[in-house]
Amino acid sequence: MPTDESLIRQVKKLYEEKTGWGDSEKWSNQDFLQLSDLIREQTGVTISHVTLKRIWGKVKYESLPNTHTLNTLVQYLGYDNWREFSVKLGEAPIAPVAAVGPAGSVRPASLEPAAAAKLDPEPEERPRRWRKAVWMVAPLVVIMLVLLFLKGEQPPPQARDYSFSSKKTVTSGLPNSVIFDYDASRSPDDSVVIQQSWDTTRRVKVPRNEHQYTSVYYYPDYYHATLQVHGQVVKMHSLLIKTDGWLPLVEQAPVPVYFKPTESIAGGKMSLSVDQIKAKNIPMQPSPPTVMFANVRDFGEIYSDHFVFETRLKNDYAEGSAICQLTRVYLLCEGTAIWVPLVAPGCVSTVDLYFTYYYTSGKREDLSSLGVNFNDFVKLRIESDSGRAKILVNDKLAYTVPRHILHSKIIGILYRFQGTGTVDYMSLGNGKEEYRDNF
Repeated sequence: MPTDESLIRQVKKLYEEKTGWGDSEKWSNQDFLQLSDLIREQTGVTISHVTLKRIWGKVKYESLPNTHTLNTLVQYLGYDNWREFSVKLGEAPIAPVAAVGPAGSVRPASLEPAAAAKLDPEPEERPRRWRKAVWMVAPLVVIMLVLLFLKGEQPPPQARDYSFSSKKTVTSGLPNSVIFDYDASRSPDDSVVIQQSWDTTRRVKVPRNEHQYTSVYYYPDYYHATLQVHGQVVKMHSLLIKTDGWLPLVEQAPVPVYFKPTESIAGGKMSLSVDQIKAKNIPMQPSPPTVMFANVRDFGEIYSDHFVFETRLKNDYAEGSAICQLTRVYLLCEGTAIWVPLVAPGCVSTVDLYFTYYYTSGKREDLSSLGVNFNDFVKLRIESDSGRAKILVNDKLAYTVPRHILHSKIIGILYRFQGTGTVDYMSLGNGKEEYRDNF
């Protein structure tokens, strides 16, 4: 579908309003990385941050975005597709193919008079053999144009023509194999794509005439699995990979190193010691590991726009390149997430904070209140209500989230420690539903 710069400019303005990030001319590379994540979470389709920077004019690129990209851009804004967006804004683009010249004659509008003159017929003295060559080539050109036209006019895949579902091999616990059932026999291509999650590396081409594909999930989360035909998402469904209580692990690719809950929970604390990690042949330097404690389950009817979460935690490792002691507390939600960082005071510029739709970073504003001394336990409390949220560190207000808080069910709690760490207790509730663990 054709477009023009006025519609693209309007899209940019709407994105500035929806994100609340201000003038997009001042957006950083990190902002476009985050915007790519936001679009993926809402639409199930990934537009790379590089493509977004091209659209925003941060990277020189002559071509206009393709239709699939344009559709995804405006789906994030609440429109079905680019055509609907164009019509509703009253700016449906029309390419100026021709203009009316003197005496009603028609010529290409983009040509200068001198260039238009070149279209005048050649004199009758043109060599006879040149005419013969033209007549021989003309049919080939016509055939090529027809084929290109037919290819360009191929209707987009329709969701009703496809099916896509999945079933887990175990109800809860990790790893967990998932069997995808699909019917893509009406695809115009020989293969289609199954993307198992938001992670674009978890994409695999499968034959259109087969009907099953199996994948292993190693981390708990709320995933969006998609079936993509001819570059377009035709089916999407949610997939909740739960833990069986608290799951301690050390992140690594492709398979994390799992620990038993009994190895990490003792004496009223949840922790993994450096000795326990080294015993699994995991080096602490030069790149310290990331330790995760995860609990993904049904916490009841507790939602991101109305809850209180409280915990006490400590990062236990500050050696070498782990000097910043980066620590993040996550509340996983259906289709989105909340994360709050805690870090050594000198490293606050490196952190970012995310609250369902709201994003900020230490590069953009002062997050020094999230810089802490981990020589002792740090108390973190999050209070969310009426579209705003307060983050308190050691009972002092550290940050206020002013807007863009979505209503989404909380389905998981994650702690991630650079190096390793300890959790003293945690509680999550809303006055009616309560979950607390003193370990």
